[in-house]
Amino acid sequence: MTPPRSADQDLVRKVNKSLVLNTLRLHAPISRAAIAKLTGLNRSTVTHIVNALLDENLVLEQPVPSFAVGRPSIALVLNPLGGAIIGVEIGVDFVSVVAADFVAQPIWQSTQVISPLSPQADILAQAEAVIDQAICAAQDRGQHVIGIGVGLPGLVNVNLGELVYAPNLGWRSLPLEQRWSQRFQLPIYMDNEANLAALGEYYFGQAHKVENFIYLNSGIGLGGGVVIAGKLFRGGHGFAGEIGHVQRDPQGEWCGCGRRGCWETQVGPRAMLRRLQKSLADTPTDLLPPGFPADLSQLTFEMIVNAADTGDPACLAALQEVAYHLGAGIADLVNVFNPDMVIIGGLLSLARHLMLPEIEKTVREQSLAPSVSQTKITFSERGKDACIFGAVAIVLDDILREAAIS
Repeated sequence: MTPPRSADQDLVRKVNKSLVLNTLRLHAPISRAAIAKLTGLNRSTVTHIVNALLDENLVLEQPVPSFAVGRPSIALVLNPLGGAIIGVEIGVDFVSVVAADFVAQPIWQSTQVISPLSPQADILAQAEAVIDQAICAAQDRGQHVIGIGVGLPGLVNVNLGELVYAPNLGWRSLPLEQRWSQRFQLPIYMDNEANLAALGEYYFGQAHKVENFIYLNSGIGLGGGVVIAGKLFRGGHGFAGEIGHVQRDPQGEWCGCGRRGCWETQVGPRAMLRRLQKSLADTPTDLLPPGFPADLSQLTFEMIVNAADTGDPACLAALQEVAYHLGAGIADLVNVFNPDMVIIGGLLSLARHLMLPEIEKTVREQSLAPSVSQTKITFSERGKDACIFGAVAIVLDDILREAAIS
């Protein structure tokens, strides 16, 4: 009688397959022999796994050009057509969706404005309609969708698939994973927007191969993702990283969370807009900074950056104030976590050239010297798209770690 397949053997096969896929992600194009050397697996095991991946259409063989006589060398790469991933970000005032191929190259993308005052059901229906378009775009290219990643602006219980609380939207206890897995009949992976942006930086951006870093996500407010030893730090109950709600001024502005003086009230783009609108409220239209609308309620962060680039003193001062408070908060994070890198993403990345010198100066002045000496402060290359590509990354991360494509 043939003994039943061992669960331990299945686990080993899965782990080995994951090792090969991750090695391809990091080092492709790469030969079978090089995969064996990097993973420590023997060549016959690597050959068996690679053959299975070729059969599953997840890997491609590429001849390596050579001037030598004989058979050309064969390198392996991930197959862009191996599957499509949908990345979604629901922000406070927008929904952004991307369809990407198996190597995370975008094949379709759309961003739509939403009103935070709209009913939750209307916002979700709008997001679902855009996701439908993304799925159709992938299928039109002959690619099957393998999962949907979702970034949300609040506390997310990743184990239950629930948005627990989004203060800037006023949402509570939303079982989004259950709703969307039924709606789309696909695996749903969801997390806080800043966590996903951090994961995206680790996979595709500034933090590639950086094992310890902090990502600051500036949208309406400020979120944070902490990566320690190459893994997202979620804390004991999954809610770590709410950096924007560290209280820095007990007498400061009211925050959407219900407390005064949270860090995001000092450095969040919305808070900066509000302060500038208030300070310019009585300014005659012809004396407003260049490019500003007569109706200051229509003012955007991009307009402030553009005016600062022309040398407008009010806009330069506003950005420098944010840069100082951002640097002061980062200094505290450096003292606590001693990261290799701190990455600033989202809207604030539009003003990197104006803010970075003041941020670096403040961090140096307010951090303990040994902690900050090896820490790099930088801005995200993805800018406002960091979260949706992080949403793509969380799907790939699960697949490549678990080798769970079916």
